[in-house]
Amino acid sequence: MLMRTSRGLLEDVEAALKAAGLPPLAWYDVLLELEKAGNEGMRPFELKNRLLLPQYGTSRLLDRMVTAGLVDRQDCEDDGRGQIVSISDSGRETRASMWPVYGKVLVTRIGAKLTPEEAIQLARLLSKI
Repeated sequence: MLMRTSRGLLEDVEAALKAAGLPPLAWYDVLLELEKAGNEGMRPFELKNRLLLPQYGTSRLLDRMVTAGLVDRQDCEDDGRGQIVSISDSGRETRASMWPVYGKVLVTRIGAKLTPEEAIQLARLLSKI
């Protein structure tokens, strides 16, 4: 039941983002993690670990986001082969424009069906697993 509900929720978020002419949900997740990382950015492998994506998927996703101007990539001073990725100003704006669409789906699919106490309890239970 949990997997079915999760899949349906993600499909609804993807559809709403697409209808609004916004990037896919995976892009939101990357932008959010990079925004949380601040100006220092992070190494791609750190991002991969936070998002639980395969290495090849993370590389391709970052390539597309760099091309779109949402993410900046710089060589790592400590490691000649490594890179640091960070969110660009355009990426911040895009993430901010995605949230109202994403949030509305969450409120409709989850928030409208749970009391505030139930939502807190659900978050607490999910954090245990």
